[in-house]
Amino acid sequence: MTPPQILIIGGGMITHDQILPSLYHMQRQGRVGAISICSPRRRTLEELAASTTLADAFPGQTFHGYPESGDPDRRHDELFRELVSRMPPHNIVVVAVPDQLHFEVVMTALRADQHVCAVKPLVLKHAEAQQIAREAHSRGLVVGVEYHKRFDDRSLMARRKYRAGLFGEFKLGTACLLEKWYYRHSNFQNWMTTENSDAFTYIGCHYVDLVHFITGLVPTAVSVYGIPEKFPNGKQGFLWTDARVIWNNGACLNVQNALGFPDVAPGTNTQGLVMYCKGETDGALLAHSDQYRGLKYSYTRKSSDPGATIYAEPSPDYFQYVDLGGKGLAPVGYGYRSMEFIIQTCIATAGSLPERQEKLKQVDAAGIMATPVNSSYNEQVIEAARQSILDGGRLVGIR
Repeated sequence: MTPPQILIIGGGMITHDQILPSLYHMQRQGRVGAISICSPRRRTLEELAASTTLADAFPGQTFHGYPESGDPDRRHDELFRELVSRMPPHNIVVVAVPDQLHFEVVMTALRADQHVCAVKPLVLKHAEAQQIAREAHSRGLVVGVEYHKRFDDRSLMARRKYRAGLFGEFKLGTACLLEKWYYRHSNFQNWMTTENSDAFTYIGCHYVDLVHFITGLVPTAVSVYGIPEKFPNGKQGFLWTDARVIWNNGACLNVQNALGFPDVAPGTNTQGLVMYCKGETDGALLAHSDQYRGLKYSYTRKSSDPGATIYAEPSPDYFQYVDLGGKGLAPVGYGYRSMEFIIQTCIATAGSLPERQEKLKQVDAAGIMATPVNSSYNEQVIEAARQSILDGGRLVGIR
């Protein structure tokens, strides 16, 4: 079987930190073929190509960047459509653009008979998720949503134990994920503005998805209070959010998110999940302190990475490079495992249309990889959350 071509739409931080290195590693193993990246700005492609991190890990490996150096002024929407249309059927498009642009890119890829890997959230409206699900099924194409926390061993352990009845029933919980302050200076300030998104929609969706992944419960209502603040470029965003998610058994989850964790703090962010549960004769507890991974490093100098500190508590679990001998470095962690699982699922979904459709049903039913069919509650929460945050935190029911 010829390894699939990969086209990444979007060349920002997540492409550099997780998507491209994961695909480079699979390319080095012969599991994927040529990799192309389409970005609105030629400068973004040049920065990716010049990355010493990627060059050290994957010496000699490159991608084809669009727009090309002699054609820097092409409109991004026209260019990505042209690139997708050129691809032979049943290759893979990776969607890594701002949230509000996902639907157009995903549907363009599906209508060109391409499998899709999309960064989370899939889309911002439930009806759009349903339309994607119908289009994907009719063509026998995979759409995998990259909720990488599902592939954290902690999450998989908790899912197995909860569904075996060892935690009883979830009743009350709290989650937080606050990214560092320097994120405000990134491309977030150009698109994560009040009219498009907010800290809960972009970050908090991880924990809504995770509670369902562990418990099987579905949300029925949400309220989100957002605190608007200006980015460095003067655009306004909901940079601090507090959400309350009600579940179909009456349970309640509080989720706090922000671009406000101190740059000088030793971790890359602060994050965690606590769930209090009810057993037959006693309470039960699930607590994941994800910001503390058990490592304490004090360096002789700061690296050039954004937010770097001399004293650090790095995470070995999301995404790291390790030397396993041989050429370059190997990516490890649940960020890599998530990408690998989705890409491998795309590769494995082959055969006639009925055979591919049967494979899609199996993937949806297994519930390990998020798909438009098995995770559309996320779009319901996001749509209700956007109504709530724009209305001062009003509780919005989910139909």
